[in-house]
Amino acid sequence: MVAKLVKITPNLKKVKSTLNTIDITLDMIKSIDEIKYPTNITKEYYEVIRELISIILFLDCYKTYGEGVHKLLIEYLKKNYPNLNSFEVSLIKELRVKRNKISYDGLVISPDYLARNKTHILKIISKLKSIIKEKLN
Repeated sequence: MVAKLVKITPNLKKVKSTLNTIDITLDMIKSIDEIKYPTNITKEYYEVIRELISIILFLDCYKTYGEGVHKLLIEYLKKNYPNLNSFEVSLIKELRVKRNKISYDGLVISPDYLARNKTHILKIISKLKSIIKEKLN
């Protein structure tokens, strides 16, 4: 089944619970040695970003289903939220590909990759959280 958007009614309790889980994950990432475990950290950062995008869709009254959902999430974000610039959208796409290669092909991420991109990743996370905060107010 190809990925598609389905109209839903948002459940704010689920949104708040997911945001709490994201904050716990971000705290966990801070405690992980970036030199020793850059692959794990990169994968976790992507999962946080994916969850935040899912919350945005959810607050827009959509849920995704099917194969290729992660691509659809990113395309939705790109189309509907221009406050993320093209570099940031490209980085999210790159993180998605890296996450898949980590999960399915055993890709190992270098500490240098994480060092070069961490600030940008955190900025993306901050922007996504701001979008969510606006929608919740």
